[in-house]
Amino acid sequence: MEAPVFDKRKLPSRHVTEGPERAPHRSYYYAMGLGPEQIHQPFVGVATCWNEAAPCNISLMRQAQAVKKGVASANGTPREFCTITVTDGIAMGHEGMKSSLPSREVIADSVELTMRGHGYDALVGMAGCDKSLPGMMMAMVRLNVPSVFIYGGSILPGTFKGRDVTVVDVFEAVGLHSVGKMSDEDLLELEQVACPSAGACGGQFTANTMAMVSEAIGLALPYSAGAPAPYEFRDKFCFAAGEMVMQLIARNIRPRDIVTRKALENAATVVAASGGSTNAGLHLPAIAHEAGIEFDLFDVAEIFKRTPYICDLKPGGKYVAKDLFEAGGIPLVMKTLLDSGYLHGDCMTVTGKTIAENLKKVAWNDSQVVVRKASEPITPTGGVVGLSGNLAPDGAIVKVAGMKNLKFSGPARCFDTEQDCFAAVERRDYKDGDVLVIRYVGPRGGPGMPEMLSTTAALYGQGAGDKVALITDGRFSGATRGFCIGHVGPEAAIGGPIAHIRDGDIIEIDAEAGTLSVKLSDHELEARKAGWKARPNAYRTGAIWKYAQGVGPARAGAVTHPGGAAEVKTYADI
Repeated sequence: MEAPVFDKRKLPSRHVTEGPERAPHRSYYYAMGLGPEQIHQPFVGVATCWNEAAPCNISLMRQAQAVKKGVASANGTPREFCTITVTDGIAMGHEGMKSSLPSREVIADSVELTMRGHGYDALVGMAGCDKSLPGMMMAMVRLNVPSVFIYGGSILPGTFKGRDVTVVDVFEAVGLHSVGKMSDEDLLELEQVACPSAGACGGQFTANTMAMVSEAIGLALPYSAGAPAPYEFRDKFCFAAGEMVMQLIARNIRPRDIVTRKALENAATVVAASGGSTNAGLHLPAIAHEAGIEFDLFDVAEIFKRTPYICDLKPGGKYVAKDLFEAGGIPLVMKTLLDSGYLHGDCMTVTGKTIAENLKKVAWNDSQVVVRKASEPITPTGGVVGLSGNLAPDGAIVKVAGMKNLKFSGPARCFDTEQDCFAAVERRDYKDGDVLVIRYVGPRGGPGMPEMLSTTAALYGQGAGDKVALITDGRFSGATRGFCIGHVGPEAAIGGPIAHIRDGDIIEIDAEAGTLSVKLSDHELEARKAGWKARPNAYRTGAIWKYAQGVGPARAGAVTHPGGAAEVKTYADI
């Protein structure tokens, strides 16, 4: 790839490197070992979510070095920096989960501030865990500087008693253990073998779902999001990303040229086709918001409704991300969707080519069993379904991949915290046919819209995964399976219908018709609402309080600022 030549007169970094008045600024760069040639080249932020919180992020710093070499080889000057992550697997099941979704905003905000503060001209963003992927993509679209996204890669599967396992098996083992179906010794062995390498959780959970989104939406290089973290040839993708971002600067191809309404529809399509995480119903509207595009939960649900489910991936299926990559990767999934008319092939990508051009040479692999052809799906409609009704006027979402029964009706059993519900599940203090309701855990009420994997996994481990349902105004992990409905809106904290449900009310769920209702008249719901009072929460200061003051509804992505529609001038044009 021939290295381009650049004119910095229109690039943001001219404000920190050009002219006599910037001599003090340049002195800092000399202090870090740069020479005049490097100082007067375009500056590329190489942002990673590296930390020692979890295996998802641990390889990102090493991979960033390959990105920097790619940037330098193409006449650019890389500037590495880190931002935070909150890793859901560690935060799950306790108060730490309230920090998870707010971390997405902090990631986007901190990348924005670092880029703005130092006048960087382009961005290669590297992320490994659930909220860091959308957070990094949100920053790219917000800044609108030439950008390439790199996923840190998935973890390798563990092996327990001769079968592949993931961290979800450990969460579900807690339920097995609680009812005497797993010994202390087996639980200890399982927890020690389930996560054998660096990388994000291996099934089609939130991290791998959003990694698939990064390729489908056009912000990541083809195949780059599928290669597992321990594979050394990930460095080739990273080097190529560094080279490619310099080409994007030269051609002035920006994220908002890539992230269009059609690209968002492509992203939603691969989520549904892969049986991906319900969290995509939150993150895709948030990415759209940064571009000023209206694309809410109902728009996502419309795509889900018409998309075939074709990937046999955990948690609803058999295989993990490593298996998908070795079968042909995300391009194999996209190719069959494109050939059957489910993708917009004319969308621009970071390769400088369209989706159709990128996939032109991708051939179907008849010897693999992970992906079906779109014309021969596992089921004709997507693995994720949107719901609405008198219990969810602003929508809700359910993952149906791998489920046989798509209808459920039963009496409500209400809890105002996940911890209370989890304690009841541990005691087996519920009946088959119950609909467990966890409320006051939405974006504002949580605060932070926590995930419920500990509870749902414990139910599944107890053998009740298909015998009870669970609804919440919070979220579910991408690893959740069973009849679990999240994102119920409006949330309880602002007086949504879920706040007015009482024990024994009959809740009806129909994932075929796309409805979520309670058998109460409008008059009864209004009467209950009249006596309702908002509940205070324990967060009266700090970051989580701040998040709760500004966060919007889940339907629109639980965002915290006005977005691209209110923008006067993008950072890229300063």
